[in-house]
Amino acid sequence: MSKRFIFSSESVGEGHPDKVCDTISDYVLDACLAQDKYSRVACETYAKSNVVVVGGEITTKAKLDFVQIARRAIREIGYVNDDDVFHADRVFVNVYVTQQSPDIAQGVDARRARGKKTSKQGAGDQGLMFGYACDETPELMPAPIMFAHRLGRELTRIRKSGKAPWLRPDAKSQVSVVYEDNKPVAISNVVISTQHAADVEHAEIEKFCIEQVIRKVLPKSLLNDRTEYLINPTGRFVVGGPQGDTGLTGRKIIVDTYGGWGRHGGGAFSGKDPTKVDRSAAYMGRWVAKNVVAAKLASRCEVQFAYAIGHPDPVSVHVDTFGTAAVAEEKIIRAINRVFSFQPADIIDQLKLRRPIYAKTTNYGHFGKNDSDLTWEHTDKVRELQRAAK
Repeated sequence: MSKRFIFSSESVGEGHPDKVCDTISDYVLDACLAQDKYSRVACETYAKSNVVVVGGEITTKAKLDFVQIARRAIREIGYVNDDDVFHADRVFVNVYVTQQSPDIAQGVDARRARGKKTSKQGAGDQGLMFGYACDETPELMPAPIMFAHRLGRELTRIRKSGKAPWLRPDAKSQVSVVYEDNKPVAISNVVISTQHAADVEHAEIEKFCIEQVIRKVLPKSLLNDRTEYLINPTGRFVVGGPQGDTGLTGRKIIVDTYGGWGRHGGGAFSGKDPTKVDRSAAYMGRWVAKNVVAAKLASRCEVQFAYAIGHPDPVSVHVDTFGTAAVAEEKIIRAINRVFSFQPADIIDQLKLRRPIYAKTTNYGHFGKNDSDLTWEHTDKVRELQRAAK
């Protein structure tokens, strides 16, 4: 008997208040790394109405103008309209930044310290991180989250092109995919909520989103007469962004990863330098899982790491192929451990993470993008894994 179910994932646009905060935090991180690649950064941002608060712990040799960094990020997002309460040139930016705790620093530093059991670089915190890949899409990502990202990305492209001047930065999308025997066979529902100027009619917004966005970017083979379209279902979305809702860094972690299909350890990514395994080990997990699937050793793969603060080796590494392995799972695990190193310093080196690349990751998912700078998306370990798994 075939198994049939529906799975939904959502995405949010660059102007969503939480994503505004993620963007500012990653702009700060990139500004630090551009001047000092060994910067230690844990930057969090809060936004409401016309106020932005940038806070956290940053140890760096970089000279930063936090106010101008925040304004530049907001301007790039597109909050520059005369009717924006939250406006790049008019927001009040408050800065509350201290240096990294010396107790944390001694655990991360590659040096001896009293009470520390090793001189190697340790993890910046305890916790668990997941990586995931599957063969549902060319990006080796789950279909629902990739479809939701496509909608948001296209909305932003059109808005920034000026072809729909009534579009505003805040937006959300959601796609519900019908599965049979774990394969996508249809899209049952599409939701788009997009902020807009006050003088545009709902009927125009609905027609535009269906014809110029949904039908342009979602697979025609999965759309049918039964697909339901819900466009701005409240009927009006003029007040948006931090004017309409509070924003905070790190509140869209499921959007950032696998849309709820692959598991998440709970740690946010944005604003954190790569010594924080919340970010770097999650990227590592994606790299490993994607290469396993690309090597056709399995059609689905999830990797979990767990770390202790100050300790260089993961306390556990777990691999699950959900019964889709093409060879014995023990061989896949052995191959992974031969090809990859999971110590934090090695993760940083293998993925070249001490670079100002993080503003590229913030929006439309940290995974599944075709960008050579995002090294965890490379499938450069396929042959090594295939050889090691024999």
